[in-house]
Amino acid sequence: MQMKIKIGWFGTMILAAGLTSCGDNKPVQQTLPPVPVGVQIVKQGSATYFDNYPATVTALNQVDIKPQVSGNITGIFFKDGQYVKKGMKLYEIDQQQYKAAYDQAIANVHVAEANQSKAQQDADRYAELAKQDAIAKQTLDHAVADLESSKKQVEAAQANVASVATNLKYSIISAPFDGTIGISSVKIGTGVYPQTLLNSISSDNPMAVDVAVDQIEIPKFTEYLEKGTKDKDSIFTLTLPDGSIYENPGHLVLLDRSVDPQTGTIKARLVFPNAKKLLRPGITANIRVKHSAGENTLLIPYKAVIEQLGEYFVYTANNNRAKQHKVSLGTKISGNVVVKSGLQAGDSVITEGVQKLRDSVAIQVGSPKPAAAPKQ
Repeated sequence: MQMKIKIGWFGTMILAAGLTSCGDNKPVQQTLPPVPVGVQIVKQGSATYFDNYPATVTALNQVDIKPQVSGNITGIFFKDGQYVKKGMKLYEIDQQQYKAAYDQAIANVHVAEANQSKAQQDADRYAELAKQDAIAKQTLDHAVADLESSKKQVEAAQANVASVATNLKYSIISAPFDGTIGISSVKIGTGVYPQTLLNSISSDNPMAVDVAVDQIEIPKFTEYLEKGTKDKDSIFTLTLPDGSIYENPGHLVLLDRSVDPQTGTIKARLVFPNAKKLLRPGITANIRVKHSAGENTLLIPYKAVIEQLGEYFVYTANNNRAKQHKVSLGTKISGNVVVKSGLQAGDSVITEGVQKLRDSVAIQVGSPKPAAAPKQ
């Protein structure tokens, strides 16, 4: 009797243990705290942004001044850096030898003309005598030949005058156009020859600015070129080396004929007015090209965007839940980006805490509430 009671008590204990074990295996429901996030309301507006291109200022017209005759410099008629007008006398090369050659050539012309006059008289006289059969025909033929020879001598002498007159003219070097002349490379007394660099002169108003444009942007710049000078609303502005913006806008005047195969770029040339002479050849600057993304553009912070396998997503706050949206993006503007599709004005796009989100997760806009202190 006593043995049966012990067995019964042991079985009751096993059953109780089994019931207790089954209760411990039930899943415990745990609620995760909402993810703290920051949001920004999507609004429509006009987005304006600038593309920047390294650029170099250059003169529209520039030429190196070199003599075309040899000799010593006997005169310099300008100050270094002076603005000169077209035709202004710049340098003079010793003219003595060229004047002497010119005077001699003129004298040779006079001698040749005198010989031609005598030959003409002889030919006329012999022609009259030949009509009377008073001279041999051979004598008249010789006279006519002498006349033709004297005419050719006059022509040769006159051609020589033109040649030495050109040399005399080249001994005076004048400004080929209006512009600013540089620092002279020679002084008075310096011996020069046809390849000696004397100076350089360049036009200075307006000035050209050259930029290297990637070949993928040729259609865009071709469109600018077709518009010509009609759009003068600061589409092209110039950032100077000190960071200031040049006061006058420019306009695109040409695209080079071909793409550089080494760099994949094409040269674009813009023109800027330069009445104050602030732009000088060789200045390195930046061209800013103004773009407008339209009046009804959606713009969001780029940090709100998640890229996955070449696709772009953002999260919006909807009833304290994060909702994922696939979006199509446009141009990046500083820290923002244009949204072409996938969002609407008024959406609350999540900009902070994005890395901790997944679709439909609970969120809390703003800073998380501090945890309650444990009870003692």
